[in-house]
Amino acid sequence: MSRRWVYGKQDWKTFERGQENCYLMTNGLGGFSSMTMIGSAARNDHAFLMACVKAPNNRYNMVHRLAETVEINGRDYAISSQEYADGYREEGWRWLSEFSFKDIPVWNFHVNGVEIRKEAALKQGENTAALCYRITNRTRKNVRFTVTPFYQFAPKGSEPKEEQHFSLKICEDEKKSVPDKREEKLAGEKGSAVCRVTSNGLSLFVMTDGRITGMPETAQKYYYAYDACDGRRERGMAKACHQIELSVKSGCEETLSIIYTMEEGKEDVRTAGQERSATWDSVSGSDIQRMVQDIVEGQEDYREGLEHLSGIQDENARTLVKSADQFLSLRESTGGKTILAGYPFFEDWGRDTMIALPGVCISTRRYEEAESILRTFARYERNGLLPNLFPEGKSEPMYNTADASLLFINCVWLYYKASRKASFVKEMYSVMERIIHAYKEGTDYGVHMDDDGLISAGSGLDQVTWMDVRVGEILPTPRHGKPVEINAYWYNALRIMGEFARLSGVKASDGGKGYDALAEKVKESFTEQFWMEDKHCLKDVISGTEADTQIRCNQIWAVSMPFAMLDEKRERQVVDTVFEKLYTPYGLRTLSSDDREFQPFYGGEMIQRDLAYHQGTVWTYPLGAYYLAYLKVNGCSPKAKQRVKGQLEVMESAMREGCIGQLPEIYDGENPVSSKGCFAQAWSVGEILRVYEALERD
Repeated sequence: MSRRWVYGKQDWKTFERGQENCYLMTNGLGGFSSMTMIGSAARNDHAFLMACVKAPNNRYNMVHRLAETVEINGRDYAISSQEYADGYREEGWRWLSEFSFKDIPVWNFHVNGVEIRKEAALKQGENTAALCYRITNRTRKNVRFTVTPFYQFAPKGSEPKEEQHFSLKICEDEKKSVPDKREEKLAGEKGSAVCRVTSNGLSLFVMTDGRITGMPETAQKYYYAYDACDGRRERGMAKACHQIELSVKSGCEETLSIIYTMEEGKEDVRTAGQERSATWDSVSGSDIQRMVQDIVEGQEDYREGLEHLSGIQDENARTLVKSADQFLSLRESTGGKTILAGYPFFEDWGRDTMIALPGVCISTRRYEEAESILRTFARYERNGLLPNLFPEGKSEPMYNTADASLLFINCVWLYYKASRKASFVKEMYSVMERIIHAYKEGTDYGVHMDDDGLISAGSGLDQVTWMDVRVGEILPTPRHGKPVEINAYWYNALRIMGEFARLSGVKASDGGKGYDALAEKVKESFTEQFWMEDKHCLKDVISGTEADTQIRCNQIWAVSMPFAMLDEKRERQVVDTVFEKLYTPYGLRTLSSDDREFQPFYGGEMIQRDLAYHQGTVWTYPLGAYYLAYLKVNGCSPKAKQRVKGQLEVMESAMREGCIGQLPEIYDGENPVSSKGCFAQAWSVGEILRVYEALERD
């Protein structure tokens, strides 16, 4: 079983501590729900419901936060938490006793004799979020519980304009909008209320078995601590136009169920074990309760099924299997699946997809999704390159990546090794042939093969490797010339094509001998030009600049790829040098700490962040290649596996911090104690999953 993460009051000794960690739920469309564990919005991208109206990137922050209060004996107690722009803090975290997350987030509050258990879930394939509050009143007074949703109805990353208003339409059926009449209801029946909130051309239906009460439009202005520290927009606003209420008598226990949905029409609901269709304005309170229960159980069952499908046994790895699924999404413009690079900032990019796919899809045995993604990219191949950024609307794809195409060939190879589907190789073969031909003859962005067989790429302000930051007219890590990992991928692709050419059913005029011969030439040139005997490692790039001899993590892929060029002695030296100069328990440094260009800290305004991004900042995803390389040079011996298992134990603390159950994008280069950048990163999760898979299956 995967891990259940449990947090207590020791984890939110202060408001600041309470905002350190957040949960993430996704809906398979690019939409998500993510708040801190104390329920606050600490980023402008936090939302209880971030909907996606066109998968996967056309996202709208619909329900930004929830204000929750319980009235006891005439006094209101807030159980929600939030920091406001004027410095005021709502401190419901003081009443929070426990937060846990396995498949859904669960909060337990205790307020002077009233216990409140809160559960939340998203529905797969819909912009629908559900809430269930179980309120136990052990006081001698009646209590009233109130939820006030604050809306934005604004594109992700922006906020409502001051003049943006929210229209509220409560269901006209009076029976649905009166206070809950529990004294009068028949056994098992509940009252219900439905409303429609409209703003900025968007509509949201709200269904509850409580009471909906309209209120004058009220705006709140917030302070986002985790955006402020990174120089992002540190203030934002949301508005409320109604409340949802529930009364609980002394000594009684009641549940309050709420659904927020952008789905029009009707829902199949279960009544007495049978299903029937009900339009939103005709659902009963019991219907709403069952719908919420179905969404919660559906989320749990779905994620449990992912664990079983993967066949992976390690507890942390099974958690990552479920975390990997959160990056998979429909892409409406292509009709296929895609991989979102990271939450909350990034979209689906070609390079990130090809790096993440082996772990996210193949290690987890999500073979259908792997085929869908690879077919989509194959359709968009142009001049031997694959898109680094897919089109939205009428925009053309962007192809500024020298590695995605070569990694595409690697993905097909890894997929074939796992699935043994030669028919899929045959289907992809012509695309892979075009990729190799284009790299040999030359294509866009200066990607071409030199006379020595090595690949050169990039010029001017081109950004063609993963170290692709551009600050105005500055490329902090340009890497134009012959990057080490691009040539490692090139050799690997040539060897794979040689193997595929010999595969039954694939037509190749020379049986792959041309690929093999070129691969040998590449190997000879690579070992001659990249090896640095004095440093016992590989050059990072061949460009004729000082950057060539910098010790960076990119060399690790020259060892970890399925087909590699170095002899055993040199492979071991690379692994040892990377460990000595770049290794940390949470990732590899992008530059040795003794380099004069090393930047120890990542943060501040964008220009400061970008200048540090690849100049020492620790990245989690190359750590996967390091461990795979270490296992390789040690023959996957029991002793080597035991060492890697021991070093991987610290992943539990990485998954406990930041976004719960996830792995982040980056950490500071000098002392990697707190996750930074995207709190959940696809290639980080995918590459570490590949290590767990290697430990169990190899």
